[in-house]
Amino acid sequence: MKRAIIVLAIIGIIGAGAGAYYIKNKNTDVIVNTSPVTKGDIIDTVGATGTLQAVTTVQVGSQVSGNISWLGADFNSIVHKGQVIARLDPALFQAAVEQARANLAKSKADVEHNQVALVDAQQKYTRAKELAARSLLPQSDLDAAKIAVDSAQAMLLSSQATVAQSQANLNQAQVNLEHCVITAPIDGIVIQRSVDVGQTVAASMQAPTLFIIAADLTKMQVNANIDEADVGRIRPNQTVTFRVDAYPTEDFQGTVAQIRLQPVVVQNVTTYGTIINVPNDDLKLKPGMTANLKVQIAKRSDVLRVPNAALRFRPSSDVFAALNQPVPPEVQNAGGRGGTRQQAQGAPGSGAAPEGSGAAGRGANANSGQPPASDADRRARMLDRFKTMSPAEQQQFLDRIKERGQDVSAFTALVKPEPKKAAAKSPAGGANGAAQSGETIDALFAPLPPVESRGRAWLYMNKQLKPVSLRLGITDGTNTELLGDNLQPGMDLATGVVMGGARTTNAPAGSGNPLMPGRGGPGGGFGGGRGR
Repeated sequence: MKRAIIVLAIIGIIGAGAGAYYIKNKNTDVIVNTSPVTKGDIIDTVGATGTLQAVTTVQVGSQVSGNISWLGADFNSIVHKGQVIARLDPALFQAAVEQARANLAKSKADVEHNQVALVDAQQKYTRAKELAARSLLPQSDLDAAKIAVDSAQAMLLSSQATVAQSQANLNQAQVNLEHCVITAPIDGIVIQRSVDVGQTVAASMQAPTLFIIAADLTKMQVNANIDEADVGRIRPNQTVTFRVDAYPTEDFQGTVAQIRLQPVVVQNVTTYGTIINVPNDDLKLKPGMTANLKVQIAKRSDVLRVPNAALRFRPSSDVFAALNQPVPPEVQNAGGRGGTRQQAQGAPGSGAAPEGSGAAGRGANANSGQPPASDADRRARMLDRFKTMSPAEQQQFLDRIKERGQDVSAFTALVKPEPKKAAAKSPAGGANGAAQSGETIDALFAPLPPVESRGRAWLYMNKQLKPVSLRLGITDGTNTELLGDNLQPGMDLATGVVMGGARTTNAPAGSGNPLMPGRGGPGGGFGGGRGR
C-alpha cells in the first residue's frame, strides 16, 4: 500500500509539472502574421450604379386623333429622316377639308354679291345727289342713299374677312390631314413601338407616343447616381470602367462628361446625376441595362504598396512581453496619435493610423523619454499642419506667429491666392455683386488636391517588431501608396498576432473603428498574411 501511494504521488507530481510547462509554453507561443511590401498599381475608385441610355432619344407622337390604319416600322427598325412610319385614317380629315373648301367658296361668292350691292348703292347715291342739287329730292332720301353706300361697304369688308377666316380653316384642315401621315424626325433605330393597326389614339390633351427612336446606338450614355459623399471627387474627363449583367466578365470603358447639380433625394439618400459617355461600336450595350461602374479618381503605376492591414496593426504590451522585447515608447504613449488627411474632399480611408501630431503628440514624446525632435522636424510638422488648415485658420496662425516675432515667409509661400472675382456693373455704373469667374459650370470643378497622410507600420525582423513612420498616398481599399523610400519591396510588415493558439486583439484604448478611415485600427490587426 505504501508503495502504491508513493507511485501515485510521483505520477501526480510529474503530471502537474508537465501541465504547468505546457500551459507556460502555450501562453508564450506567439505567431506573427505578416504581409510583404509590394510594388504595383493602385487605383483609387468610386463605385456607383447607373442606367444605359441613348445619347439622343426622340419620342414620335401624333398631333391629331384617329385610328391607326398602317404601320411602317417595328421594334429595331432602322428609319431615316422623313420616312413614313405610320398613317392614321384620313376620312374625317378629308371631309373637314372639303367642308372648309365649300365654306371658302361661299365666302368668296358673298364677297362678289356685296361688291355688286356696293356698286348699286354708289350709283343710287350719285343720282340722288344730282336730284338734290336741283332741289328735286328731299334731304332725307339723300341721307338714306348715303347710308346704303356705307352699309354696302361694311358688308363687303365683313365678307372679305369671312373669306380670310375660311381660308385659315381650310389651311388648318389641310394641316390636320397631313398630320395623318407620321414621319421619322431623325435617322435612327426604333427602340419602342406603342401602338398597333386599328388602335385609336387620342390627342386631346397631349400628343400620344407612338414610337421612340434612338439616334445612334454606337454612342451611348450612362446616367449614374453618385452619392453625395463622393460627388466632390468626381471631375469631367475621368475614366470610368463598368460591367453589365449581360457580360459579367467584360469591362467597358467611358468618360465622365457632366456632373449635374440637381440633387435626387430618395428615402433621405441624396445622389447627383452624372453623365458618362460610352462608345458602343459593337452594339453590345443596349438601352436600359444596369451598369455597375467605378470612376477612377487617381491612379499610380509601379509604386510601392503597403497593405492596409499592416497600417491598422497596433501591438499591445503583452505582445512585446511574449516576444521578449521591451515596449517601445510608441506603444506606451499610443494616446498621442492623431493626424489628418490633406485632401479636402476626404478620399476613402486607407486604413492608416496617422502618427502623433500637435501638442498632444509632443507631450507624449516628452513623457516617453524620447529625444526631443529637432527644430527642422518641428518646422516640417508645422508646415504640414499649416497645409491642412482652412484660409481663415491659416490667417489666424500667421497672426499668432507674427505677434511672437517669428519668421512667416515659409508659411506665406504656402498660402494660395484667392481667385479674383469679376464685379457685375449695374446700369448706373455701380457694382451690384460678384459674378462667377468661369463662363461654364466646369469652372466649379477644380483639379483635386494631392492626397498625402501619415501612418505607422511595424516591421517584423529577426523575430522583433520595429516601428516605422510612413508617408502615404492614395489607396484602393486593400493597399496604400507609399511615399518615400524608407521601405523596400519584400519587407515583412506585421498584420496580426496569434498568442497561445488564439488571436489577440491587442487594441490600445481609443484605437477606433477599423472601418472608419484615419481613426486608428483594430489592435493586433486581424489582417491575413504569412505566419512567422
